[in-house]
This record gives sequence, C-alpha cells and structure tokens, in this order.
Amino acid sequence: MRSTAERKDETTLMHRLGLAARTANMIGKAAGAEEIVVNDVVAICDPLGSLYLPESGLLVVSDLHLEKGAAFARRGMMLPPYDTIATLNILAAVIARYDPKTVISLGDNFHDRSGSEHLPADLRALLAGMARGRDWIWINGNHDPDGTVDLPGECADEFAHGGLAFRHEPSLISGKGEIAGHLHPSATVRRREKYVRRPCFATDGARLLMPAFGVLAGGLDLNHRAMQGLFDRETLVAHLLGRDRIYSVRYGSLLA
Repeated sequence: MRSTAERKDETTLMHRLGLAARTANMIGKAAGAEEIVVNDVVAICDPLGSLYLPESGLLVVSDLHLEKGAAFARRGMMLPPYDTIATLNILAAVIARYDPKTVISLGDNFHDRSGSEHLPADLRALLAGMARGRDWIWINGNHDPDGTVDLPGECADEFAHGGLAFRHEPSLISGKGEIAGHLHPSATVRRREKYVRRPCFATDGARLLMPAFGVLAGGLDLNHRAMQGLFDRETLVAHLLGRDRIYSVRYGSLLA
C-alpha cells in the first residue's frame, strides 16, 4: 500500500505534467509566471520550475536528477522508473515556450556519476533534440562532478554572464548576483485551513536559489539550518510553485 506522502508526490507530478501539456503550445511568458529582479537583472519564475532571463535569452533549471530511479535500481532499491522521461517532458515544455538561446542546468543533472553514460538512446535523442540550435551548459554538481558523457553542450563548474554567476552550490562568501541550486528550497504556507508545502524560488534580490526541477527530487525548508546566512531575511521572498501559477510570499509570512 502506498503511503500518504507517495500519493501526494504522485498527485503533484500529475499536476506538473498536466500543466506542461496544457501550456506546451504557448509562446512567451507563461500565465501565472512571476517577474522578479535579481542583482538588477529581470527574470521570470515559471510555474513549472524554470527561470527565464528575457534580455539574454537564458533558460535556467536546476537539480534535474535524471536517472535517479536507475541509480537506485543499480543499488537494489526500486523507485518508479518514469522519472527521467517525466522530467524531460516538463523540460521540453518550457524550452518550447521560451525558445531560449542558451539552457543552463545548474548541477546534479544526473543522480550519480554514471547516469549520463547509461542514459537510454531514446532519451539521449530527446535531449539532443531540445539542444539543437541553442547553446547548452551543464554545470557540474556534487552528484555528477565529472560532467556528462556524449551529450550536446559543454560542462563547467560555474558560468558567469551579464552580472550573474551560475553555480551548483551557493557560496558562503558572496552571494551577490548568484543563481544556484543544490539545496532544493521549499516553503510552507497555510491555505484554506490546510498546511501546504511547495518547492520555491528563494531570493532576497541579491541572490536566488532555484527549486529542484527533477520530479523525484525532494525539498529543504527555508528555515533549515543549511539556509542560514544565505539571505537577508528582511527582503527574502519565496516564490512557491502552485498548480498553475507562482505564489509569492515574504519570508516573515511563511510557517516555521
């Protein structure tokens, strides 16, 4: 029998896939998206979990954790096998919507070091189709520090462009202009007498943490000790991924 958490995860996935399918043919800023500014750069938080920078044509996603199910299977633990195709279908939808010049994937692109090497041919072809006609940058993560194997694009530890620094793990030294992943930020609010916890973009205007894009990736609450010192909490806003729109909530209004 499936647990309550497993049923909630499956429901959330179905909503994301449904939103991706309904909006696949829409071009430009999605209905329900939220425009923000990070270090004086305009960015669009998309309800499917991507960040688009219209001035430079950059599309950013983070923590795809592709082939997570396969990685667990190699260790004798069974997870639902649909994670990679589901994540790629959602990624294809946001790429079709914004038609970016460049895609940046902020690390933990695959769940382990051998994930890209063992990627099935049909999924490899799907990724190649998405990358055709645009630049693609794979930022190395702690799960996949060696980069990708036989996939389009280039691998790097970080990438700088237009006053922003794109890396996997947030820096503890200086966060001004940083777009990072790794921590899978999430936040909890009370809505209609229920407590709702959702992945979120987290930003104080100087730096931004991306939500995990992978469908089997978990989340870490903004109140977790790993988040301490990363933000000015007076200006910190969580942009939560709702079923079909972004909900922006100031840190002080979130539930602990």
